[in-house]
Amino acid sequence: MNSAASAKAYKGVGMEGLTARWYASLTHKAMDEFKALALRVAAQIPAGSDVLEVAPGPGYFAIELAKLGAYRITGLDISQTFVEIARKNAAQNGVDVDFRQGNAASMPFADESFDFLLCRAAFKNFAQPGQALEEMYRVLKPGGRGLIIDLKKDASPESVAAAVDGMDLGRVNTLITKLTFRFMLLKRAYTRKEFEQFLSRTKFNPVEITEDLIGLELSLHRPRSS
Repeated sequence: MNSAASAKAYKGVGMEGLTARWYASLTHKAMDEFKALALRVAAQIPAGSDVLEVAPGPGYFAIELAKLGAYRITGLDISQTFVEIARKNAAQNGVDVDFRQGNAASMPFADESFDFLLCRAAFKNFAQPGQALEEMYRVLKPGGRGLIIDLKKDASPESVAAAVDGMDLGRVNTLITKLTFRFMLLKRAYTRKEFEQFLSRTKFNPVEITEDLIGLELSLHRPRSS
């Protein structure tokens, strides 16, 4: 496995304190997106499914999914601040989600624990992306599915600017977000080809990759038998 796939210079330290709280406030403005994604996922998984969200941050998706059905939902985040925020948000919304602290490259779960997992806007931040994919495979049940949604490295500056402008963040947060994309997020992100290289070293089969102007979606399937 090449060095990019096995480890990267960014150490995967989670956002904590004021930075995490700013991010939670910023992403709360995108609640319509979290609700739409929750509806989309709920239409694809049966009631009673065991669901894992890897790096849920403030927990918005997991909470919205919990409102839609009798799922057993777990969220695993490296940031203790995000775990605290997500637990508070779940309590305020009257739903039961098990948010806990942990590393995507070494998940504290037994083999074959989940029917479905989601990792949204976080994979590019993992210090050990190859190991994270191996862990995702390990914790999925045979026949289980995963969905990774993230920024693509070769998104054009114009596309990123248009996407941020459409987030309705206000002048200051729009500027901060554009700078964050330019100097941080795009540098950490992967191209479709890089993702294909990562996944070629896993047992996921089939793998489906779709893309839009600034993002990629990876649909992963763990075969029912190996």
